[in-house]
Amino acid sequence: MKVLVSTDIEGVAGVFHPEQTRAGNAEYERARRWMTAEANAAIEGAFAGGASEVWVNDSHGGFRNLLPDRLDARARVVLGKPRTLGMMAGLEYGAALVFMIGYHARAQTGGILAHTINSGAFAQVRIGGTEAGEAELYGAVAEQYGARVALLSGDDVFAAQTQPRFPDARFVVVKQATGQTSGISDSPERACAAIRHAAQEAAQEAEQRNADAPCPAPQGRPSPVLCELRTTTPAYADLFCQWPALERIDAVTLRFEAANAEHTVRMLNCLSAMSFMLR
Repeated sequence: MKVLVSTDIEGVAGVFHPEQTRAGNAEYERARRWMTAEANAAIEGAFAGGASEVWVNDSHGGFRNLLPDRLDARARVVLGKPRTLGMMAGLEYGAALVFMIGYHARAQTGGILAHTINSGAFAQVRIGGTEAGEAELYGAVAEQYGARVALLSGDDVFAAQTQPRFPDARFVVVKQATGQTSGISDSPERACAAIRHAAQEAAQEAEQRNADAPCPAPQGRPSPVLCELRTTTPAYADLFCQWPALERIDAVTLRFEAANAEHTVRMLNCLSAMSFMLR
């Protein structure tokens, strides 16, 4: 049974301020060690629960935050960008389970450091009329590739938002939000212990379900996905709608149709990259 661990940083215990998520300062260096420790906890739990292989995907910012020399030596690590599947890179090599560690709430909601893909440009993403955050978007990609989202960790707002989408998954709440950059956190040690325990249980449960069957190939062409994106300013909508495939709805809202979940996140990531033209 192969497990893919996707690790973000905003949902890690002890992380509350944007400075902790941006390279080039001591606060970030400390936060990336906590991020690496939570990834290790998930890796250790997965192996303890019966995983035969674990890959860990660095899923924050430039995708080069994890400290490879501090990771469990049994795991393989996916680093750097650009890459086609973004926060789910590694799925193309097969996985039965996905663990989302250090994830955060959707943009414009009350979670700690809440955003969706691009905090500067994206105010809201809706899929088929339903609001979606990074966990929902990338969880759909995992399912497209035949993997099941079995474990998620982050703050209490993230858990409350995301649990209905993944009702059979385990959630580990490592901190409670009291504002965009404030809250109450478990210690890194306590958070890691909880993640390790939940990861072991998730892997053991998957073993009982015979989740180590060969991972199916990516699905063909399912029903098209209608994605609606609300931008933070009209200037971003002006820029994005230079792309002929996008339809402008109003001053800050556009929409597009994608063939599947993978193509949806690839388009959103391309728009996110375009946004840097206005910074």
